[in-house]
Amino acid sequence: MQAQRLHSQAWIFMKRFKPQWLALTNMLLLVVLLLALIFSGWLAFFAQPAIEIQPTTEAQNTDTEPSPTTAKSAAATANGNANRDSATNDKASGTAAASGNTRNGNADSASADVPKLIIPVAGVKREQLQDTYQAARSANRVHNAIDIMAARGTPVLAVENGTIKRLFFSDRGGNTIYQLSRDGKLIYYYAHLERYADGLAAGKEVKQGEVIAYVGDSGNAGAGNYHLHFSIWRITDPKRFWDGENINPYLWLH
Repeated sequence: MQAQRLHSQAWIFMKRFKPQWLALTNMLLLVVLLLALIFSGWLAFFAQPAIEIQPTTEAQNTDTEPSPTTAKSAAATANGNANRDSATNDKASGTAAASGNTRNGNADSASADVPKLIIPVAGVKREQLQDTYQAARSANRVHNAIDIMAARGTPVLAVENGTIKRLFFSDRGGNTIYQLSRDGKLIYYYAHLERYADGLAAGKEVKQGEVIAYVGDSGNAGAGNYHLHFSIWRITDPKRFWDGENINPYLWLH
């Protein structure tokens, strides 16, 4: 009897206060969910690894000592045909034409300084050469050089007597050689080399026809595009031998 009375009282209590219990239960559930969200957000924020922000830097291994800038050859593009004809006539008569613009980057302005040069790739004949001096290149550049196609590993020859000024690697040129001419006025630039000849080093005296390197595809030549990039310029500032007045090699290789 006592148990029945307690059960009846409990039922009356639950029926009377059921809405309040449900509201309290819902509130507790909301609090638990809110705490869970806060905790998960805290974990996501503090548990993730720190991200190191790198300082902005320029690309590595760029051409810090490039071949002559394209700015000096801008006028050559406009005057290329007339100047090339003039240079050809001068070469035939054994004299160099006087140029009104000594900084136009064309062969005419420095042709008097060019000695007799040999083709710098073994086995290549004059008729196999192509004049790519004025050819366009990426980033609005002009080639200012010729490409001599040859098989990988073909010997590269010194075009004349001179001194190895520097061996240098760059993204564009790959393995390169800067050779100072015998009279110290010109730089002969060989690029995209596979490797240097044994014992070659800056300061070494070389003879015309001596093997100084081997044809390759290093730098931006393109995989399997084996050739020698060859250019000539006259030094205008001895402290910046890697820059100067461009000369078209095609006119002077034999």
